[in-house]
Amino acid sequence: MRKLITPDTYLIVTCSTARLTVQGELRMRGRYLIAAVLAVILVTATAAGLYFNGPSSEMSSTQVQIVAAENFWGSLVSQLGGTHTQVLSIVSDPNADPHEYESNAANARAIANANFVIVNGAGYDDWALRLLSANNNPSQKVLNVANLLGKQTGDNPHFWYSPSYVNQTTHAMYSDLVSVDSTNAAYYGQQYASLNASLGQYNSRINEIVAKFAGRPVASTESIFVYLAEATGLNLISPSEFMKAVSEGNDPTTPDRILFEQQIINGTQPGNATVLVYNEQTATQLTLTIRAEAVAHLIPIVGVTETVQPSDARFQDWMNAELIDLQRALDSQAPGH
Repeated sequence: MRKLITPDTYLIVTCSTARLTVQGELRMRGRYLIAAVLAVILVTATAAGLYFNGPSSEMSSTQVQIVAAENFWGSLVSQLGGTHTQVLSIVSDPNADPHEYESNAANARAIANANFVIVNGAGYDDWALRLLSANNNPSQKVLNVANLLGKQTGDNPHFWYSPSYVNQTTHAMYSDLVSVDSTNAAYYGQQYASLNASLGQYNSRINEIVAKFAGRPVASTESIFVYLAEATGLNLISPSEFMKAVSEGNDPTTPDRILFEQQIINGTQPGNATVLVYNEQTATQLTLTIRAEAVAHLIPIVGVTETVQPSDARFQDWMNAELIDLQRALDSQAPGH
């Protein structure tokens, strides 16, 4: 309820340790102060690991409140939901390893208040599953991508690097949105068609790589690239247990490390890697060393990330940029390797 502001009234706004006192009669200053406080709140939410997809707007009871554990799924569902949804992506920090994310009270509140929650599953974001279990809201719609795809903990969880899995997940998001908000089903249908059309460039780029570079041997420091290597027809020769160990934060075996290094020492030797795909977001001393070895042997490096970067980019633009880098790296090597 609004209170009448008189010359004797003071508006006191407290944010963290700072306290601002403004005379209530200075209404214009009061408006500026409120705007400043909202900005601080937004910064605080970002620091807590939260990222709002789409244009900023007030939370509305008429909008479907959606929480995505990671911003790659958040970007897609935000494009599907458009103006009828408010999407919050929790994991989006380019300087953090999503595998090691630890939830906080802000995450718990966001998930508890959401109408629709999207998690990756397969052990990638168990923190989100724990929050959902603690909330135990039967009226809440939850999309677990791993469950959708028939995957489980121990399987490669980087599903968003597979165009086929992205298509399946996007369709499931669309269906769940209609289930949650059937009144706007026609709108979501239009958004779904538009999203599929905009994913066309990303899918076309993959087909171009297949046509020109199928079978080309490449290496990757982690399992993040496995699904995309399959989609592009490239021959990912890195030991699978090496990639899995690094992805999970473990040390690979000595034989696997020796084999991996032998594969990137000489890119002109038939069967050896002509490109190294490197996860920039989860760098370790081992992967930095491998990257340096590849550079020393003139092997092109293609950097990829776990989450959408920059965080306000659309999923398809982020993926297309990585595919362009991959194309250029493959093009820089003479055919026949």
